[in-house]
Amino acid sequence: MEMDIVDMKKLIITVALVGGVHGKEANPNIPCQPDEIAQSAYDCVNAGAQVIHIHVRDKNNNTTGDINVYNEVLAAIRSKAPNAIIQVGNGFGVLKSPDGTERMPSFEERLKLLDINPPPDMLTINAGTFTFAGKWTFLNPPDFNEKFCRGCLDRRIPVEVECYDISQIYNMLDLHRKGLLPAPIHFSFVTGVINGIAAHPKNLMLMADTIPENSIWQVIAVGRAQMPMITMGVALGGNVRVGLEDNIYSSKGVLAKSNAHFVERVVNIAKSMGREIATLEEARQRLLGAH
Repeated sequence: MEMDIVDMKKLIITVALVGGVHGKEANPNIPCQPDEIAQSAYDCVNAGAQVIHIHVRDKNNNTTGDINVYNEVLAAIRSKAPNAIIQVGNGFGVLKSPDGTERMPSFEERLKLLDINPPPDMLTINAGTFTFAGKWTFLNPPDFNEKFCRGCLDRRIPVEVECYDISQIYNMLDLHRKGLLPAPIHFSFVTGVINGIAAHPKNLMLMADTIPENSIWQVIAVGRAQMPMITMGVALGGNVRVGLEDNIYSSKGVLAKSNAHFVERVVNIAKSMGREIATLEEARQRLLGAH
């Protein structure tokens, strides 16, 4: 994929406000309740983000797949930041049973995300099965992804695909050939997750070279790799994702105070490179225009 550094498209910034694994025990500034999530979304949009990627928590701040909670959170975000693009991840996190044991959500639980009403602007799929963070078997077989993509097509909900290694890109190209993933495909290259592809510049360049030329892509990196990989993504003409889901520290040993903090850092990096930031309307047209 040849990239003309003079003619780069404007940068789209996604911010992942709250993940499905660590919570306030890791960083008390992670927003977990609907009003906190909505305020964080508002602050991030004001800082320059266009896409709000969410998971949700119950009243005890534990990860949940309860559709009623999703509906409540989406309503709160739309009230506070009405023009933001809201994106819901279909691997909604690690669930805790009453006895304290942890498990990944079932396929049936994840398919219920298709019933969020009104629906989010985007949903995501995870592009293949692997052992997430070296601890949990994260099942994303082809038949499940096909079923989820078909549900998104029926509801005219755009899909972002999260690829944790090179082979998973080809899984998504197979869905495209089957007519279940319309072009342009929106790829997320997730780097630095244990048992996924390492957060290394060569890996990012290889992934960007592997996808179809008319694709949209963004880089995601976890932990201390976040800002170096994000900077490279900006330089290569890709889009980026930041936020407390992916990184709880602003620097070594210093907890980040907010999601907006990360957005502000990306905006400053982009401006230092002469890369323009997309408006909400421009991001909406690019990501959602065909739908």
